[in-house]
Amino acid sequence: MKKLNGRDLLALGFMTLALFLGAGNIIYPPLFGLQQGDNTWYFACGFLLTAVGLPVLTIVALARVNGTIQVLSHPIGRFCSVLFAVVCYLAVGPLFATPRTATVSYEIGIQPFLSESLLGSRWPLALYSICYFLVTMVVSFYPGRLLDTVGKVLAPVKVIAILFLGGSAFVMSAYLVHSGASISANDSRFSIVSSGISNGYLTMDTLGALVFGIVIVRAIQSRGVTDKGLVTRYAIMAGLMAGLGLAIIYIMLFQLGIDSQHIAMGADTGAKVLSAYVKDVFGIVGNFILAFLIIIACLVTSVGLTCACGEYFGRLLNKSEKMITVLLVVFSMVVSNLGLKELIKFSEPLLYGLGPICVVLVLLSLGNSFWHNRRLVIVPSMIVALIFGIAQALRAIDWSASIFVDTGLDKMPQVLKMSLGHWPLYDHQLEWVLPITVVAVVSIIIDVLVRPASTDNFIR
Repeated sequence: MKKLNGRDLLALGFMTLALFLGAGNIIYPPLFGLQQGDNTWYFACGFLLTAVGLPVLTIVALARVNGTIQVLSHPIGRFCSVLFAVVCYLAVGPLFATPRTATVSYEIGIQPFLSESLLGSRWPLALYSICYFLVTMVVSFYPGRLLDTVGKVLAPVKVIAILFLGGSAFVMSAYLVHSGASISANDSRFSIVSSGISNGYLTMDTLGALVFGIVIVRAIQSRGVTDKGLVTRYAIMAGLMAGLGLAIIYIMLFQLGIDSQHIAMGADTGAKVLSAYVKDVFGIVGNFILAFLIIIACLVTSVGLTCACGEYFGRLLNKSEKMITVLLVVFSMVVSNLGLKELIKFSEPLLYGLGPICVVLVLLSLGNSFWHNRRLVIVPSMIVALIFGIAQALRAIDWSASIFVDTGLDKMPQVLKMSLGHWPLYDHQLEWVLPITVVAVVSIIIDVLVRPASTDNFIR
Protein backbone atom coordinates (compact mmCIF):
# COMPACT_ATOMS: atom_id res chain seq x y z
CA MET A 1 0.00 0.00 0.00
CA LYS A 2 1.61 3.26 -1.21
CA LYS A 3 2.08 6.04 1.35
CA LEU A 4 3.38 9.60 1.20
CA ASN A 5 6.90 10.14 2.50
CA GLY A 6 7.67 12.96 4.89
CA ARG A 7 8.92 15.28 2.16
CA ASP A 8 5.79 14.83 0.03
CA LEU A 9 3.55 15.33 3.06
CA LEU A 10 5.33 18.59 3.90
CA ALA A 11 5.02 19.69 0.27
CA LEU A 12 1.30 18.89 0.40
CA GLY A 13 0.93 21.10 3.46
CA PHE A 14 2.84 23.93 1.77
CA MET A 15 0.74 23.56 -1.38
CA THR A 16 -2.53 23.70 0.57
CA LEU A 17 -1.38 26.76 2.51
CA ALA A 18 -0.25 28.50 -0.67
CA LEU A 19 -3.58 27.84 -2.40
CA PHE A 20 -5.44 29.68 0.37
CA LEU A 21 -2.91 32.46 0.79
CA GLY A 22 -3.97 34.81 -2.00
CA ALA A 23 -3.44 38.55 -2.21
CA GLY A 24 -6.55 39.34 -0.17
CA ASN A 25 -5.31 37.18 2.70
CA ILE A 26 -2.06 39.14 2.71
CA ILE A 27 -3.35 42.71 2.38
CA TYR A 28 -6.38 42.70 4.72
CA PRO A 29 -4.82 41.75 8.11
CA PRO A 30 -2.36 44.70 8.08
CA LEU A 31 -5.27 47.08 7.47
CA PHE A 32 -7.24 45.56 10.35
CA GLY A 33 -4.18 45.80 12.60
CA LEU A 34 -3.79 49.47 11.71
CA GLN A 35 -7.48 50.24 12.29
CA GLN A 36 -7.94 48.25 15.50
CA GLY A 37 -4.77 49.32 17.30
CA ASP A 38 -4.80 48.08 20.90
CA ASN A 39 -7.97 46.12 20.17
CA THR A 40 -6.34 44.07 17.42
CA TRP A 41 -5.96 40.81 19.34
CA TYR A 42 -9.65 40.73 20.36
CA PHE A 43 -10.48 41.28 16.69
CA ALA A 44 -7.94 38.61 15.69
CA CYS A 45 -9.60 35.97 17.90
CA GLY A 46 -12.85 36.33 15.98
CA PHE A 47 -11.10 36.65 12.63
CA LEU A 48 -9.06 33.46 13.07
CA LEU A 49 -12.15 31.55 14.13
CA THR A 50 -13.82 32.01 10.74
CA ALA A 51 -10.92 32.84 8.38
CA VAL A 52 -8.93 29.78 9.50
CA GLY A 53 -11.39 27.53 11.33
CA LEU A 54 -14.07 27.35 8.63
CA PRO A 55 -11.69 26.56 5.72
CA VAL A 56 -9.99 23.82 7.76
CA LEU A 57 -13.37 22.28 8.65
CA THR A 58 -14.29 22.46 4.96
CA ILE A 59 -11.17 20.51 3.98
CA VAL A 60 -11.98 17.92 6.66
CA ALA A 61 -15.57 17.56 5.39
CA LEU A 62 -14.41 17.24 1.77
CA ALA A 63 -11.64 14.80 2.62
CA ARG A 64 -14.26 12.40 3.97
CA VAL A 65 -16.08 12.36 0.58
CA ASN A 66 -13.01 12.22 -1.68
CA GLY A 67 -12.81 15.97 -2.18
CA THR A 68 -15.89 16.76 -4.29
CA ILE A 69 -18.58 19.38 -3.62
CA GLN A 70 -21.15 17.37 -5.53
CA VAL A 71 -20.89 14.38 -3.21
CA LEU A 72 -20.87 16.62 -0.13
CA SER A 73 -24.10 18.31 -1.27
CA HIS A 74 -25.77 15.03 -2.35
CA PRO A 75 -28.49 15.22 0.37
CA ILE A 76 -30.10 18.24 -1.33
CA GLY A 77 -30.79 16.17 -4.47
CA ARG A 78 -28.84 15.42 -7.63
CA PHE A 79 -29.99 18.42 -9.67
CA CYS A 80 -29.49 20.89 -6.82
CA SER A 81 -26.09 19.43 -5.91
CA VAL A 82 -24.85 19.76 -9.51
CA LEU A 83 -26.24 23.30 -9.75
CA PHE A 84 -24.63 24.25 -6.44
CA ALA A 85 -21.26 22.83 -7.50
CA VAL A 86 -21.37 24.59 -10.89
CA VAL A 87 -22.20 27.95 -9.29
CA CYS A 88 -19.41 27.54 -6.71
CA TYR A 89 -16.80 26.63 -9.32
CA LEU A 90 -17.84 29.49 -11.60
CA ALA A 91 -17.90 32.02 -8.75
CA VAL A 92 -14.43 31.23 -7.43
CA GLY A 93 -13.13 30.48 -10.90
CA PRO A 94 -13.53 32.40 -14.16
CA LEU A 95 -16.31 34.77 -13.04
CA PHE A 96 -14.43 36.42 -10.18
CA ALA A 97 -11.65 34.89 -8.12
CA THR A 98 -9.29 33.84 -10.94
CA PRO A 99 -9.52 37.16 -12.87
CA ARG A 100 -9.18 38.99 -9.55
CA THR A 101 -5.80 37.37 -8.88
CA ALA A 102 -4.52 38.99 -12.09
CA THR A 103 -5.98 42.45 -11.43
CA VAL A 104 -4.85 42.56 -7.79
CA SER A 105 -1.30 41.43 -8.61
CA TYR A 106 -1.16 44.01 -11.41
CA GLU A 107 -2.43 46.91 -9.31
CA ILE A 108 -0.10 46.13 -6.38
CA GLY A 109 2.89 44.53 -8.08
CA ILE A 110 3.16 46.31 -11.44
CA GLN A 111 1.20 49.56 -11.48
CA PRO A 112 3.36 51.40 -8.87
CA PHE A 113 6.36 51.09 -11.21
CA LEU A 114 4.62 52.51 -14.31
CA SER A 115 5.16 56.03 -15.61
CA GLU A 116 2.28 58.51 -15.47
CA SER A 117 1.80 58.28 -19.23
CA LEU A 118 1.02 54.55 -18.93
CA LEU A 119 -1.25 54.71 -15.90
CA GLY A 120 -4.28 55.77 -17.93
CA SER A 121 -3.72 53.16 -20.64
CA ARG A 122 -5.31 49.71 -20.75
CA TRP A 123 -2.35 48.16 -22.59
CA PRO A 124 -0.16 47.46 -19.53
CA LEU A 125 -2.94 45.43 -17.87
CA ALA A 126 -3.72 43.65 -21.14
CA LEU A 127 -0.08 42.66 -21.73
CA TYR A 128 0.40 41.66 -18.10
CA SER A 129 -2.76 39.53 -18.08
CA ILE A 130 -1.61 37.71 -21.25
CA CYS A 131 1.74 36.80 -19.65
CA TYR A 132 0.12 36.01 -16.30
CA PHE A 133 -2.50 33.64 -17.68
CA LEU A 134 -0.03 32.04 -20.07
CA VAL A 135 2.01 30.93 -17.05
CA THR A 136 -1.20 29.86 -15.29
CA MET A 137 -2.21 27.76 -18.30
CA VAL A 138 1.17 26.04 -18.71
CA VAL A 139 1.36 25.03 -15.04
CA SER A 140 -2.33 24.01 -14.98
CA PHE A 141 -1.83 21.65 -17.93
CA TYR A 142 -0.07 19.29 -15.51
CA PRO A 143 -2.24 19.10 -12.36
CA GLY A 144 -0.58 15.84 -11.40
CA ARG A 145 2.68 17.73 -10.90
CA LEU A 146 1.30 20.41 -8.56
CA LEU A 147 2.98 18.74 -5.61
CA ASP A 148 6.31 19.41 -7.35
CA THR A 149 5.68 22.76 -9.10
CA VAL A 150 3.68 24.37 -6.30
CA GLY A 151 4.31 22.30 -3.18
CA LYS A 152 8.10 22.08 -3.54
CA VAL A 153 8.96 25.29 -5.42
CA LEU A 154 6.44 28.14 -5.57
CA ALA A 155 4.74 27.57 -2.20
CA PRO A 156 7.92 27.48 -0.05
CA VAL A 157 9.23 30.64 -1.76
CA LYS A 158 5.90 32.36 -1.19
CA VAL A 159 5.60 31.30 2.46
CA ILE A 160 9.22 32.14 3.30
CA ALA A 161 8.80 35.62 1.77
CA ILE A 162 5.66 36.23 3.84
CA LEU A 163 7.30 34.92 7.01
CA PHE A 164 10.27 37.21 6.37
CA LEU A 165 7.96 40.18 5.88
CA GLY A 166 5.70 39.34 8.82
CA GLY A 167 8.54 38.28 11.09
CA SER A 168 10.18 41.66 10.69
CA ALA A 169 7.09 43.16 12.33
CA PHE A 170 7.83 41.37 15.61
CA VAL A 171 11.46 42.48 15.48
CA MET A 172 10.42 46.07 14.83
CA SER A 173 7.75 45.87 17.53
CA ALA A 174 10.40 45.82 20.25
CA TYR A 175 11.55 49.30 19.18
CA LEU A 176 8.13 50.92 18.70
CA VAL A 177 5.62 52.49 21.05
CA HIS A 178 2.07 51.83 19.94
CA SER A 179 -0.77 54.28 20.38
CA GLY A 180 -3.75 52.42 19.03
CA ALA A 181 -7.34 53.00 19.95
CA SER A 182 -8.51 51.72 23.30
CA ILE A 183 -11.79 49.99 24.00
CA SER A 184 -14.59 52.45 24.69
CA ALA A 185 -18.00 51.93 26.25
CA ASN A 186 -19.55 51.92 22.79
CA ASP A 187 -16.94 49.56 21.40
CA SER A 188 -17.15 46.48 23.63
CA ARG A 189 -14.91 43.46 23.40
CA PHE A 190 -17.87 41.42 22.20
CA SER A 191 -18.46 43.91 19.39
CA ILE A 192 -14.79 43.77 18.38
CA VAL A 193 -14.69 39.96 18.40
CA SER A 194 -17.97 39.90 16.43
CA SER A 195 -16.45 42.26 13.88
CA GLY A 196 -13.47 39.91 13.58
CA ILE A 197 -15.77 36.92 13.06
CA SER A 198 -17.66 38.83 10.37
CA ASN A 199 -14.54 39.96 8.51
CA GLY A 200 -13.01 36.48 8.71
CA TYR A 201 -16.18 35.01 7.25
CA LEU A 202 -16.21 37.64 4.49
CA THR A 203 -12.79 36.46 3.23
CA MET A 204 -14.93 33.71 1.61
CA ASP A 205 -12.13 31.17 2.10
CA THR A 206 -14.77 28.57 2.96
CA LEU A 207 -16.00 28.84 -0.62
CA GLY A 208 -12.43 28.56 -1.88
CA ALA A 209 -11.85 25.48 0.28
CA LEU A 210 -14.85 23.77 -1.33
CA VAL A 211 -13.12 24.13 -4.69
CA PHE A 212 -9.57 23.30 -3.55
CA GLY A 213 -10.62 19.99 -1.98
CA ILE A 214 -10.39 18.11 -5.27
CA VAL A 215 -6.95 19.65 -6.00
CA ILE A 216 -5.61 18.37 -2.68
CA VAL A 217 -7.05 14.88 -3.17
CA ARG A 218 -5.70 14.70 -6.71
CA ALA A 219 -2.23 15.79 -5.57
CA ILE A 220 -2.23 12.92 -3.04
CA GLN A 221 -3.39 10.42 -5.65
CA SER A 222 -0.68 11.61 -8.07
CA ARG A 223 1.84 9.95 -5.74
CA GLY A 224 0.15 6.59 -6.20
CA VAL A 225 -1.89 6.68 -2.96
CA THR A 226 -5.15 4.87 -3.75
CA ASP A 227 -6.40 3.78 -0.32
CA LYS A 228 -9.40 6.02 0.51
CA GLY A 229 -8.59 5.99 4.22
CA LEU A 230 -5.05 7.24 3.59
CA VAL A 231 -6.24 9.87 1.09
CA THR A 232 -8.69 11.17 3.69
CA ARG A 233 -6.04 11.17 6.43
CA TYR A 234 -3.46 13.00 4.30
CA ALA A 235 -6.02 15.58 3.14
CA ILE A 236 -7.03 16.30 6.73
CA MET A 237 -3.37 16.59 7.75
CA ALA A 238 -2.78 19.02 4.86
CA GLY A 239 -5.76 21.10 5.97
CA LEU A 240 -4.51 21.22 9.56
CA MET A 241 -0.98 22.20 8.46
CA ALA A 242 -2.41 24.91 6.22
CA GLY A 243 -4.62 26.16 9.06
CA LEU A 244 -1.66 26.41 11.44
CA GLY A 245 0.38 28.23 8.80
CA LEU A 246 -2.47 30.63 8.03
CA ALA A 247 -2.92 31.45 11.72
CA ILE A 248 0.79 32.19 12.20
CA ILE A 249 0.95 34.37 9.08
CA TYR A 250 -2.24 36.26 9.99
CA ILE A 251 -0.87 37.00 13.48
CA MET A 252 2.37 38.33 11.96
CA LEU A 253 0.47 40.53 9.50
CA PHE A 254 -1.79 41.86 12.26
CA GLN A 255 1.37 42.86 14.16
CA LEU A 256 2.69 44.49 11.00
CA GLY A 257 -0.46 46.62 10.86
CA ILE A 258 -0.08 47.64 14.50
CA ASP A 259 3.54 48.64 13.87
CA SER A 260 2.54 50.74 10.84
CA GLN A 261 0.53 53.30 12.80
CA HIS A 262 3.31 55.85 12.72
CA ILE A 263 3.98 55.49 8.98
CA ALA A 264 0.62 54.57 7.43
CA MET A 265 -1.92 56.48 9.50
CA GLY A 266 -4.97 57.23 7.36
CA ALA A 267 -4.32 54.42 4.86
CA ASP A 268 -7.63 53.03 3.61
CA THR A 269 -6.39 49.81 1.99
CA GLY A 270 -4.13 46.98 3.08
CA ALA A 271 -1.98 47.51 -0.01
CA LYS A 272 -1.17 51.06 1.13
CA VAL A 273 -0.28 49.82 4.62
CA LEU A 274 2.06 47.15 3.24
CA SER A 275 3.60 49.55 0.76
CA ALA A 276 4.31 52.15 3.46
CA TYR A 277 5.72 49.50 5.79
CA VAL A 278 8.11 47.84 3.33
CA LYS A 279 9.32 51.23 2.11
CA ASP A 280 9.99 52.39 5.67
CA VAL A 281 11.71 49.17 6.80
CA PHE A 282 13.44 47.94 3.64
CA GLY A 283 13.74 51.10 1.55
CA ILE A 284 13.28 51.01 -2.22
CA VAL A 285 14.06 47.27 -2.20
CA GLY A 286 10.90 46.76 -0.16
CA ASN A 287 8.69 47.72 -3.09
CA PHE A 288 10.25 44.97 -5.20
CA ILE A 289 9.86 42.46 -2.35
CA LEU A 290 6.17 43.33 -2.05
CA ALA A 291 5.63 43.15 -5.82
CA PHE A 292 7.30 39.74 -6.02
CA LEU A 293 5.34 38.43 -3.03
CA ILE A 294 1.93 39.55 -4.33
CA ILE A 295 2.52 38.25 -7.87
CA ILE A 296 3.66 34.81 -6.63
CA ALA A 297 0.78 34.68 -4.13
CA CYS A 298 -1.79 35.44 -6.82
CA LEU A 299 -0.21 33.12 -9.38
CA VAL A 300 -0.31 30.08 -7.09
CA THR A 301 -3.97 30.73 -6.25
CA SER A 302 -4.77 31.21 -9.94
CA VAL A 303 -3.17 27.86 -10.80
CA GLY A 304 -5.07 26.09 -8.03
CA LEU A 305 -8.42 27.55 -9.08
CA THR A 306 -7.82 26.79 -12.76
CA CYS A 307 -6.83 23.18 -12.04
CA ALA A 308 -9.89 22.67 -9.84
CA CYS A 309 -12.31 24.16 -12.37
CA GLY A 310 -10.65 22.34 -15.28
CA GLU A 311 -10.90 18.98 -13.53
CA TYR A 312 -14.54 19.48 -12.48
CA PHE A 313 -15.93 20.83 -15.75
CA GLY A 314 -13.89 18.36 -17.79
CA ARG A 315 -15.48 15.50 -15.85
CA LEU A 316 -18.96 17.07 -15.83
CA LEU A 317 -19.01 17.79 -19.57
CA ASN A 318 -16.94 14.73 -20.53
CA LYS A 319 -14.49 16.94 -22.41
CA SER A 320 -10.70 17.20 -22.54
CA GLU A 321 -9.38 18.78 -19.36
CA LYS A 322 -6.74 20.71 -21.31
CA MET A 323 -9.38 22.14 -23.65
CA ILE A 324 -11.48 23.25 -20.66
CA THR A 325 -8.36 24.77 -19.08
CA VAL A 326 -7.64 26.82 -22.21
CA LEU A 327 -11.23 28.10 -22.29
CA LEU A 328 -11.12 28.99 -18.58
CA VAL A 329 -7.82 30.83 -18.94
CA VAL A 330 -8.94 32.82 -22.00
CA PHE A 331 -12.24 33.75 -20.35
CA SER A 332 -10.48 34.75 -17.10
CA MET A 333 -8.01 36.88 -19.05
CA VAL A 334 -10.82 38.74 -20.83
CA VAL A 335 -12.75 39.29 -17.60
CA SER A 336 -9.62 40.52 -15.76
CA ASN A 337 -9.34 43.42 -18.19
CA LEU A 338 -12.61 44.85 -16.90
CA GLY A 339 -10.67 46.16 -13.91
CA LEU A 340 -10.82 45.31 -10.21
CA LYS A 341 -13.66 47.67 -9.26
CA GLU A 342 -15.93 46.34 -11.99
CA LEU A 343 -15.14 42.74 -11.02
CA ILE A 344 -16.03 43.37 -7.40
CA LYS A 345 -19.22 45.24 -8.31
CA PHE A 346 -20.58 42.37 -10.40
CA SER A 347 -19.31 39.40 -8.39
CA GLU A 348 -19.63 40.35 -4.71
CA PRO A 349 -23.41 39.74 -4.58
CA LEU A 350 -22.93 36.17 -5.82
CA LEU A 351 -20.11 35.44 -3.38
CA TYR A 352 -21.99 36.89 -0.41
CA GLY A 353 -25.10 34.98 -1.40
CA LEU A 354 -23.21 31.68 -1.45
CA GLY A 355 -21.56 32.29 1.95
CA PRO A 356 -24.34 31.15 4.33
CA ILE A 357 -25.17 28.15 2.13
CA CYS A 358 -21.55 26.95 2.09
CA VAL A 359 -21.06 27.36 5.84
CA VAL A 360 -24.28 25.49 6.68
CA LEU A 361 -23.49 22.65 4.27
CA VAL A 362 -19.97 22.18 5.65
CA LEU A 363 -20.87 22.30 9.34
CA LEU A 364 -23.85 19.94 9.07
CA SER A 365 -21.95 17.56 6.79
CA LEU A 366 -19.34 17.03 9.50
CA GLY A 367 -22.00 15.06 11.40
CA ASN A 368 -23.12 12.92 8.45
CA SER A 369 -22.22 9.66 10.17
CA PHE A 370 -24.50 10.57 13.11
CA TRP A 371 -27.65 11.57 11.22
CA HIS A 372 -30.31 8.94 10.57
CA ASN A 373 -31.72 10.95 7.66
CA ARG A 374 -29.27 13.46 6.23
CA ARG A 375 -31.84 15.18 4.06
CA LEU A 376 -34.07 15.86 7.06
CA VAL A 377 -31.16 17.51 8.88
CA ILE A 378 -29.51 19.37 6.00
CA VAL A 379 -32.28 20.44 3.59
CA PRO A 380 -34.36 22.64 5.98
CA SER A 381 -31.27 24.58 7.06
CA MET A 382 -30.12 24.90 3.44
CA ILE A 383 -33.50 26.39 2.47
CA VAL A 384 -33.23 29.00 5.23
CA ALA A 385 -29.60 29.62 4.22
CA LEU A 386 -30.73 30.17 0.63
CA ILE A 387 -33.32 32.75 1.74
CA PHE A 388 -30.79 34.66 3.82
CA GLY A 389 -28.16 34.18 1.11
CA ILE A 390 -30.43 36.00 -1.34
CA ALA A 391 -30.78 38.79 1.23
CA GLN A 392 -26.98 38.91 1.59
CA ALA A 393 -26.62 39.16 -2.18
CA LEU A 394 -29.15 42.00 -2.34
CA ARG A 395 -27.27 43.85 0.41
CA ALA A 396 -24.04 43.62 -1.60
CA ILE A 397 -25.53 45.29 -4.69
CA ASP A 398 -24.76 48.97 -5.29
CA TRP A 399 -28.32 50.30 -5.41
CA SER A 400 -27.15 53.88 -6.03
CA ALA A 401 -26.46 53.09 -9.70
CA SER A 402 -28.52 55.16 -12.11
CA ILE A 403 -30.41 52.14 -13.46
CA PHE A 404 -31.79 51.48 -9.97
CA VAL A 405 -32.47 55.14 -9.21
CA ASP A 406 -34.50 55.51 -12.41
CA THR A 407 -36.64 52.48 -11.55
CA GLY A 408 -37.11 53.37 -7.87
CA LEU A 409 -35.12 50.37 -6.65
CA ASP A 410 -32.57 52.58 -4.89
CA LYS A 411 -34.76 52.27 -1.76
CA MET A 412 -33.90 48.56 -1.49
CA PRO A 413 -31.27 49.04 1.30
CA GLN A 414 -33.91 50.66 3.52
CA VAL A 415 -36.37 47.85 2.75
CA LEU A 416 -33.77 45.23 3.65
CA LYS A 417 -32.88 47.00 6.90
CA MET A 418 -36.56 47.24 7.88
CA SER A 419 -37.04 43.55 7.13
CA LEU A 420 -33.85 42.13 8.62
CA GLY A 421 -32.42 44.86 10.84
CA HIS A 422 -34.02 43.42 13.98
CA TRP A 423 -32.05 40.17 13.67
CA PRO A 424 -28.96 39.88 15.92
CA LEU A 425 -25.61 40.55 14.21
CA TYR A 426 -27.27 42.31 11.26
CA ASP A 427 -24.62 45.04 11.32
CA HIS A 428 -21.94 42.36 10.97
CA GLN A 429 -23.72 40.66 8.02
CA LEU A 430 -24.31 37.59 10.16
CA GLU A 431 -28.06 37.94 10.71
CA TRP A 432 -28.51 34.47 9.23
CA VAL A 433 -26.70 32.70 12.08
CA LEU A 434 -29.54 32.64 14.66
CA PRO A 435 -32.44 31.50 12.43
CA ILE A 436 -30.35 28.82 10.74
CA THR A 437 -29.07 27.60 14.11
CA VAL A 438 -32.65 27.28 15.40
CA VAL A 439 -33.77 25.35 12.30
CA ALA A 440 -30.70 23.08 12.45
CA VAL A 441 -31.22 22.29 16.15
CA VAL A 442 -34.91 21.48 15.62
CA SER A 443 -34.06 19.24 12.64
CA ILE A 444 -31.38 17.41 14.61
CA ILE A 445 -33.73 16.86 17.57
CA ILE A 446 -36.37 15.39 15.25
CA ASP A 447 -33.74 13.19 13.61
CA VAL A 448 -32.52 11.91 16.99
CA LEU A 449 -35.95 11.34 18.56
CA VAL A 450 -37.94 10.08 15.57
CA ARG A 451 -35.09 8.32 13.75
CA PRO A 452 -36.66 8.56 10.29
CA ALA A 453 -35.37 6.13 7.69
CA SER A 454 -32.70 7.45 5.34
CA THR A 455 -33.85 8.15 1.79
CA ASP A 456 -30.42 8.40 0.20
CA ASN A 457 -27.30 6.31 -0.19
CA PHE A 458 -24.85 9.04 0.77
CA ILE A 459 -21.31 7.91 1.49
CA ARG A 460 -20.62 7.90 5.21
